[in-house]
Amino acid sequence: MNVYSILSQTQRLRISDGAIAKLFDGCSSANRLLILIWSQLGDFDSLEYAWWLKRESQQIQAQGITIRAIGIGDRHAGQKFCEYTGFPQEWLFVDPKAEIHQQLNLYQGLSVKLPFFSRGQNTWLSLMLMCAGIGSPGTLSEVFRGYKGDKKAPQLIGDDEIVRAKPLPPIKGSFFKLAGGSGFQRPFELATLRLRNMTEVLGNFSIYVPQSAYLTQRGGTFLFDRDGNLLYEYRDRGILGFAENMSLPLSFLNDQ
Repeated sequence: MNVYSILSQTQRLRISDGAIAKLFDGCSSANRLLILIWSQLGDFDSLEYAWWLKRESQQIQAQGITIRAIGIGDRHAGQKFCEYTGFPQEWLFVDPKAEIHQQLNLYQGLSVKLPFFSRGQNTWLSLMLMCAGIGSPGTLSEVFRGYKGDKKAPQLIGDDEIVRAKPLPPIKGSFFKLAGGSGFQRPFELATLRLRNMTEVLGNFSIYVPQSAYLTQRGGTFLFDRDGNLLYEYRDRGILGFAENMSLPLSFLNDQ
């Protein structure tokens, strides 16, 4: 499989203008090209990945890296996603039927098929089982990391930042010092950010997930040099497993 060849020929709906355009439009001068194939735009992994990209945007720009992403959803979902995450609309494309995921042979997730369940019910059951770690390696340990903290990860919330994650009251970043200090990911810090994402998605679920058939579909990360050579790839194997190093999800950019 030549991943670059497949992606270079891919055309999808672009969120910024609603046009069917080539994924690689505007990428000819890229020093390096980072292509992100995301799961549902309402998936916690997609939202968290976009948060890291925004956090590290200056470093990414300084390295001359051009980003394009394809997520599962429609234009309305993409617009809502960009509004919430700050991800640029001109960088985001949508694939309602996860066809590019199938072309790249990305993990479709657990697929339970109980005869007395509808297709939709089986998909939801599969998703719940994956959230419990079945057919989704590393998910439970990643959930626990969000609560217990991680000294290998940076501090995620600034001391003066206010986090609003219903049903919790507004939380000031300095509160997390009480859980263990500063300068690293403190206990409950990541879990609070994930709760904020969950509140956002559940409050707008029909927008973020117009089609539930692909709830279990996972994504992938592909980094190319200016000549189209594949420098790095990572294929998700489970929920909350969108990066090889979840403590520093974008650390691979410094290794290439």
